[in-house]
Amino acid sequence: MDQMGPESAKSFPGKELVQSDEEKHHRDPRAKQEIDYGRREKGYIFGAFEPKTGKAFTDDYSSRSAVNWADFLEKTEAWIPKSVEKVYAIVDNLGVHSATDILLFNLAYPRWEFVFQPTYAGYLNLIEPWWKNLRSLAFKGRRFENWSAMADAAEAATDYWNQHRHPFIWRNRRHHVAKRKPGIAGIPCVPKLAG
Repeated sequence: MDQMGPESAKSFPGKELVQSDEEKHHRDPRAKQEIDYGRREKGYIFGAFEPKTGKAFTDDYSSRSAVNWADFLEKTEAWIPKSVEKVYAIVDNLGVHSATDILLFNLAYPRWEFVFQPTYAGYLNLIEPWWKNLRSLAFKGRRFENWSAMADAAEAATDYWNQHRHPFIWRNRRHHVAKRKPGIAGIPCVPKLAG
């Protein structure tokens, strides 16, 4: 469990140029992308992720407060099937993750266990690479004028992900990267002499 943000309403680069409505009607053949100075509105996407199945749940909030985090935990509790006996929530050491509201939540729902990852060890939480996928699905190549449009895009991307999900598994190496073959600097293969 974690949050993505703060994310601001702005242009996100993609494969194609992001253009405003005014630029789309302009017939200039040169490729241009509108300069996007400043940020308009911002917010946070809170998320829960089940690596075994790849199932995800997100919700948007205007700020990263203990009250919003507790609200998200309540919604996540309703999202997780009652048949699950133990919920391990891997979170970072952000202050809101151990606030009084969260301790009260933990007392109300004893099946929850919060596991705090060490500082600078984001790779231990499998939601981190999933955030990259969600950002790409929701924001890549789009321009947002306000936070509500971004929240809608994140919700639609989460729905799309859940329809096409797959498990996230820790591996020694990525399977889509071929092993490197020795090149110029490789150690030559020298046969052993019988001795």
